[in-house]
Amino acid sequence: MPFPYEEFDLSGVRTYPLSSRHSKARAEDFARPVQRGGSFAAWFDSLPAILGGADLRRVVRAIVDARQRGAGVMWGIGAHVIKTGVSPVLIDLMERGYVSALAMNGAGIIHDFEIALSGATSEDVDEALGPGRFGMAEETGRLLNEIVGSASSRGLGFGQAVAAYLAELKPTYSERSLLVAAHRLHVPVTVHVALGTDIVHMHPDASGAAIGDASLRDFRYFVSCVAKLTGGVYLKCGSAVVLPEVFLKAVALARNQCFSLDGLTTVNIDFVRLYRPQTNVVSRPVAGTGGIGINLVGHHEILIPLIAAAVIELAAA
Repeated sequence: MPFPYEEFDLSGVRTYPLSSRHSKARAEDFARPVQRGGSFAAWFDSLPAILGGADLRRVVRAIVDARQRGAGVMWGIGAHVIKTGVSPVLIDLMERGYVSALAMNGAGIIHDFEIALSGATSEDVDEALGPGRFGMAEETGRLLNEIVGSASSRGLGFGQAVAAYLAELKPTYSERSLLVAAHRLHVPVTVHVALGTDIVHMHPDASGAAIGDASLRDFRYFVSCVAKLTGGVYLKCGSAVVLPEVFLKAVALARNQCFSLDGLTTVNIDFVRLYRPQTNVVSRPVAGTGGIGINLVGHHEILIPLIAAAVIELAAA
């Protein structure tokens, strides 16, 4: 049965005073112009307390509060963080006590290793793939596979062994190496490898048994660190698949052994919001615990130095 053309009767529409409504955008939360010559603290304080601006403040406050309470601050990083030059900022945070443990994927340790040895990393894949040269840097493949083989035989983790090797070698650019800094400051560094994903797996010296043994040991070290994160912060920067999966399993094991992880703040920092970081870092680990999960979308080379600078300013205030 067709309906007729009939205007809806609006005579009984109910309204309420604007002043009684809860509004998400308020004038007092708006940004403020910055004066020429102003300080970083003044600029940071001028950001709007809305959406990303509010989230950025929450991340900074969580890191500072965790440090002041003696709770942990763990960083999980992908290779892109190193390739974009952020390592000196993270090393400075290590020295200030804002890194309780550091986790990397397999590509991350390769780039840190190459920076320490030669001061350069990240080859041009498009240029190198055609002639069959991609991933074939001799020192990277031979030395890292030697180190991980030794790590397995000595009962060391992947990150632990490479950090100790570089610290003893003292290569030219060691001051730019996260691994060397972690070794010097006794910060645990773990490496989480998916076999076949890294260029060192293409070399004849690669041993799946040794890589798997050392990386599994690192996973257990990682779980031990995550279990201490009650009231702390975990920041996952890059690594859209491996580190989110590893973190979720670490949370599951910690809770299985009755570590509550209550009050945990989890942070995902990356270009886009993807399924695994959203579910395995931001949402599931903090559900029902009084914790909070935060997404910060943007460039690592901008957001991480920004967070670090704000942490330093807030801690000194």
